[in-house]
Amino acid sequence: MRILGVDPGLQRTGFGVVDVTGSHLSYVASGTILIDSQDPLPVRLKTILDNLRQVVHDTKPDVAALEIVFVNTNPQSTLLLGQARGAALCALADSGLVVHEYTALQIKKSVVGHGKAAKQQVQDMVQRLLALNAIPAPDPADALACAICHAHMSPILGQLNKLGWTQRGRRSTRAGSRAGRLRLINLPGDSA
Repeated sequence: MRILGVDPGLQRTGFGVVDVTGSHLSYVASGTILIDSQDPLPVRLKTILDNLRQVVHDTKPDVAALEIVFVNTNPQSTLLLGQARGAALCALADSGLVVHEYTALQIKKSVVGHGKAAKQQVQDMVQRLLALNAIPAPDPADALACAICHAHMSPILGQLNKLGWTQRGRRSTRAGSRAGRLRLINLPGDSA
């Protein structure tokens, strides 16, 4: 299985791709999408969308993993980060990937062993787990950690899925996904 991990951000979006064979992890690719902070917000979001589509095209992952946005002390920052995350989700969904979402706590616990790990600890463990020659930069390291987290969680999720449970712990009532439907409404005075 090939997993694409994404660490979304409006200035830098990290990505990392790992292959999983049994319990063995191997590094495929990683990098950072640099976004010009002087660009208007729609252009910045499109940069994330277009570049992640290209990463998917180039690396051909089977599944994606994305970090869930946390609410921080600045609501404006949280909102902007949520929009970057939305652009990433759209790129992954548009590419036909199933996306699994994990909190920073889950990712750190899966990779380092405790949820309060520092960034440097995550970088060190990513280097060790993937047998990299150097410590990865922070954004790609976070994305690779997200992919590693999914590699660790996917056997458990597979078992839960067989039992009819979703990733968020709710019992699934329907198999598969349902495409959205467009419903046009004619307002009074509109000609139909």
